[in-house]
Amino acid sequence: MGDAQKKLQELSDEYQKLQGELSTSVEAREKLESQQQENTTVKKEFDLLADDANIYKQIGPVLLKQDKTEAVMAVNGRLEFIEKEIKRFENQIKDTQEKSEKVKMDIIQIQTQAQQAQTATAAA
Repeated sequence: MGDAQKKLQELSDEYQKLQGELSTSVEAREKLESQQQENTTVKKEFDLLADDANIYKQIGPVLLKQDKTEAVMAVNGRLEFIEKEIKRFENQIKDTQEKSEKVKMDIIQIQTQAQQAQTATAAA
């Protein structure tokens, strides 16, 4: 019975670790989705501007004039990067959920076996 208890504790610790990883990944994805929304809004604003419009980029406390095509390319590049990162985190979340579910099933299996052994011992 001691081995089953030890294995159960190990699986429980692993399950908690996976849940922590899952939480961290979900938070990171949410942050990326927020950044994606901000950059999409900026892109829409750029679409409304004339080609010769003045665009300024803040670098520290200074505003520097920037070419519209350069600014649009920078925003498009950021959006592309953010989309790739979101996909990466979604895959990571999916993998962690699958691992977590497997560990959960192992825990249930060990608990069921322990209960059956306990019932058999009590009946004997």
